[in-house]
Amino acid sequence: MTPVTIGLISIIIFFIFLLLRMPVSYTMLITGIIGISFLNSPTVALKVAATEIYTSFSTYTLSAIPMFVWMGFLALYGGIGAKLFHFAYRTVGHLPGGLAIAAQGAAGLFGAISGSNTATAATIGSLAVPEMRKHHYNNSLSTASVAAGGILGVLIPPSTLFIIYGIASEQSVGKLFLAGIIPGIILMILFMVMVYILAVRNPALAPAGKKSTWSERYQSLKGGLWEVIVIFALSMGGLFAGWFTPTEAGAIGAGGVLVLTLLTKQLSWEGLKNSLFDTLRTTAMIMLLIASAVVFGRLITMSRIPFEIGGWVESLMLPSFVIMALILLIYLILGFFMDALALILLSIPIFYPVVVNTLGYDPIWFGVIIVLVAAMGVITPPVGVNVYIIKGVVKDVSVEEIFRGIWPFLIMIIVLVALLMAVPEIATFLPNLLS
Repeated sequence: MTPVTIGLISIIIFFIFLLLRMPVSYTMLITGIIGISFLNSPTVALKVAATEIYTSFSTYTLSAIPMFVWMGFLALYGGIGAKLFHFAYRTVGHLPGGLAIAAQGAAGLFGAISGSNTATAATIGSLAVPEMRKHHYNNSLSTASVAAGGILGVLIPPSTLFIIYGIASEQSVGKLFLAGIIPGIILMILFMVMVYILAVRNPALAPAGKKSTWSERYQSLKGGLWEVIVIFALSMGGLFAGWFTPTEAGAIGAGGVLVLTLLTKQLSWEGLKNSLFDTLRTTAMIMLLIASAVVFGRLITMSRIPFEIGGWVESLMLPSFVIMALILLIYLILGFFMDALALILLSIPIFYPVVVNTLGYDPIWFGVIIVLVAAMGVITPPVGVNVYIIKGVVKDVSVEEIFRGIWPFLIMIIVLVALLMAVPEIATFLPNLLS
């Protein structure tokens, strides 16, 4: 068999294992070792696996992941999310759909110190959904709006997905963080506008709340907003200015959240302990995925699949944007069945050379695009991890009911993808400006 045939058979075996509900990390590792064994020998496969895993784990940039993950969990257990939601509610709660709009604003602000879609959805969901139900919001809209808002946690920096993409593609993590700011803000605004339109068209879906006084708004302003600004300025500002590496920025951010939550007496000993345990569990899961993906990626490279795809794409004589649209469609379909992190790790060895080397697209722009499209999987069936997180918050609302409310937000994400395709500068403007 040719190397390409072995590679294609390995990919088929990978998806068979997935259908059998084998964990993605084990699937990539086992498939990678088996495929390399057929390309060379079992001895070479085990040596390649050991070398690649050691090399990937010794990458200094990877140490940024536990720092940013811990920062998000400290903010979760330190009550910063509650302050942010309170501030957003006081600001826009009087509008039609105001509570759901406030949830989007709080999710965007929390994403600036979290970097995780699950932490963002869990934090804002536990605060906003009970409040929306108290004000007789439609169940589908209230739950879906918060589940979708969790995506802002991986688009607005810091983002663990941008770190993973940066390492896998050898791109600057700082530039990727910068590239995510404007698209993240645009997506937050699109979500808010969608909620407002739905509430105006049908006030029963999301009734307007009581208008807060300027005094109440000022008091809420002194809550979590200044903490987010300080932490973001310290960690991300230093990274963008070139003073810190991503790891140092993560450490400073986590240290800043720890000090602020201790000074304000919002973080209990139990909360600190839980944040550490959750960070260890999340980091271990991410590291296992990375190790497995590196081995699988080496199989893909050795089988020469990316080169064959690149040659095939060149022979199609189609406009580059059509090919790019087809690639994004593949991402969208795979996102129904795979976690966003696993999807990015799996696909980079295959599609990155095609998009960047063959089609000539900007690698930073491509990073923003695939993080956004891959993140759609956290709110689409059957995986939809954010949906199941919100289901855990609201026991008496079915998963099907939450998924029914997701579609307007998916449309807004597709609108943003179209905007990024038409105007790449939305993602590349800030990185180019500060480089």
